[in-house]
Amino acid sequence: MSAALDDAALAAALTAIDPAGLGGVWLRARSGPTRDAWLAGFTQSLGARCKRIPSAIDIEGLIGGLDLAATLAAGKPQWRTGALEAARGGALVLTMAERADPAIAACIAAALDARDAFALIALDEGASPEEAPPPALLERVAFWIGLEDMRNPTPCISGESIRAARTAIVEIADGDLETLCAVAAAFGIGSVRAQIFAQRAARAHAALRGAARVAEEDLRIAARLVLAPRAITAPPEEAAAPRDAQPHPENASDQTGEGEAQGDRLVAATRAALPPGVLAIMAERNLARMRAHGAGAKARGASRGRPIAARPGRPSAQRRLDAIATLRAAAPFQRLRGRLPGGPVLLRRDDFRIRRYEQRREATSILVVDASGSSAAQRLAEAKGAVQLLLAQAYVSRARVALIAFRNAEAAMLLPPTRSLAHANRKLADLVGGGATPLAAAIDAAHMAALAERARGRTARIIFLTDGRANIGRAGDAGRAQAESDAMDAARAFRSAGFGVAFIDTGVRAGRQGEALAAALGATYAHLPYVEARGLVDLMGISRT
Repeated sequence: MSAALDDAALAAALTAIDPAGLGGVWLRARSGPTRDAWLAGFTQSLGARCKRIPSAIDIEGLIGGLDLAATLAAGKPQWRTGALEAARGGALVLTMAERADPAIAACIAAALDARDAFALIALDEGASPEEAPPPALLERVAFWIGLEDMRNPTPCISGESIRAARTAIVEIADGDLETLCAVAAAFGIGSVRAQIFAQRAARAHAALRGAARVAEEDLRIAARLVLAPRAITAPPEEAAAPRDAQPHPENASDQTGEGEAQGDRLVAATRAALPPGVLAIMAERNLARMRAHGAGAKARGASRGRPIAARPGRPSAQRRLDAIATLRAAAPFQRLRGRLPGGPVLLRRDDFRIRRYEQRREATSILVVDASGSSAAQRLAEAKGAVQLLLAQAYVSRARVALIAFRNAEAAMLLPPTRSLAHANRKLADLVGGGATPLAAAIDAAHMAALAERARGRTARIIFLTDGRANIGRAGDAGRAQAESDAMDAARAFRSAGFGVAFIDTGVRAGRQGEALAAALGATYAHLPYVEARGLVDLMGISRT
């Protein structure tokens, strides 16, 4: 049966058999007949209501709360039922899940953790790798399915088979559980939820077949549908599953050989299920999400900051009502609404206005200082003076400062992001020079630090103070040619992240290495002797407040 069924239809059927245990489906597909046919088939298989909600739903609409418009009209509190309660016992269909607010995702994730509520169908229409539902939702659904390449509606499994499978009791051996865990480890999947989903999917598939015990076929289906889409690494084709599973006491040698062979076959089948290039695509998608997170310079809609124009909306715990703007919006319509002289102002839902604020994101200046012999001999003292100016200006603007120094064979974070000027000055004073120049390692360290700051919602600015003359490669081997090639590769990868970068050449005279590296980084280039104190601040774009 399984070989003849489309994976999308099979995922729908298994979710309908065990909706609470499997969590649901992440369905990546454009709106159209194919997706509609899949949803119709899933609804028919589930045999229960599917509550559809938009990604822009507010918290009250999701979990319920006071209906302000009805309360004002009735003169007494009126409550409304949230979408989570309405979906209980069925499924919650989240449209355009790639745009879901993290707070909404957190509420849905908490409800999914209850395991007695509903299955989630996250509809993803994202056009680029960084557009995806929040990780909190993806972690809690068993199946990640794509319909991009499908042209025909997926088949629907009969409701009788699914109803019979729901009441079936299926056993799974300890050795099979160990095999699934070993396969997950072979593909770099560290999530315990993925392993639990895999064993529940295997049991649901065995129940769909009418079997009382999980067989290798069920394990293969579970690995293909649950584990393969989550793969981070792929073992070589000749590699087998890990051999550390413990055999049962009886017939230990036979069972060991059988378990290893089954693990080998399962790893090979899962590897074959990986679409071409999927690992590279997933790695790029994860990096793109990190790059895209907190990419703006300002955050609008925050709860504090500089007030900006109010907008129509429904008041909630996160959205404060702007009473003046609301009354101003309702005033022109009072005669049409039949308001009596001296009577209360008649409000409608469309009159409500929500306060909005603009809040500038916090900034972090990451100073990457060359402490190697090529710079330390004549220029480290001048570099320290330049860093002192940046530290002082960053302190005035309440920005954070981080310090990365590189010499010999490594780049070290001497100072994590901080606002303590005294602490930063002490670290800088203790900085000693000498040794080789691992420039590629320094660029990689700055890249990771900047991504971490972006993930925290801060704007990262990176300042490189070096002469650009690398002589230690990424592998730690000496050799100027390889070191310069590695540095250029690291710089090009850094540039694609879109950070604000300045390259301050600390060489005795401006050299081609520094200019070429600054171009590869996409950085603003300057030679230290020609950069005055105030000009250095302008070069970095640090605001004066």
